[in-house]
Amino acid sequence: MAPTRKEPPAESGDLRRRILDTARALLDEQGSAALSLREVARRAGVTHQAPYHHFADRESILAELVTDGFDELARRLAAANDHPGPARQILIASGIAYVGFALDHPGVFRIMFRPDVCDPARFPRALAAGERAYGELQRQVRLVHGGPDDAGLAAMHWAQVHGLAMLMLDGPLGQQLPGPQARQAFVREATERFAARILGADDPDRPVGARR
Repeated sequence: MAPTRKEPPAESGDLRRRILDTARALLDEQGSAALSLREVARRAGVTHQAPYHHFADRESILAELVTDGFDELARRLAAANDHPGPARQILIASGIAYVGFALDHPGVFRIMFRPDVCDPARFPRALAAGERAYGELQRQVRLVHGGPDDAGLAAMHWAQVHGLAMLMLDGPLGQQLPGPQARQAFVREATERFAARILGADDPDRPVGARR
């Protein structure tokens, strides 16, 4: 008789964490289309019913990963916003933080902005985490440009870093740049040039929040 496979009890946090870590790795390797509870269970080395002790369905796992992703992105952007340097340095640090998160967590990043994969209406924690991350983007715009919230400026800054991240992950830039060091160097150069365009090459050390 074959030995019975053991696994942590349903209430164990170890099992929940193992499921999430396995799902994250599967997203990185094969994308959201390949993620199913049965495949996650198989890779995690537990029975196919084990994930249901913690997650109602596939989307519930994705929602938890999206929540964790936005929380980490918010922390990275907050650290960039707290940069002690001038506005230019905050803008550069924020761009590097955003694209760096995407490169570190490609599978999760690809689903964080897709309501067809994770419906925010079903998962208020994921929605709140996304709002926290966006709040740090808004704070960056206030710090860099001064004045009240400006949806147009925020969209412009978001489009720049998000577009750069997607070109790195799924576009030609990822194919042209051979490894992590080359990608990091390119991201820094791109964000420095963007900062120079936005703030003016002749005004690199404008104090935080000072309006032009």
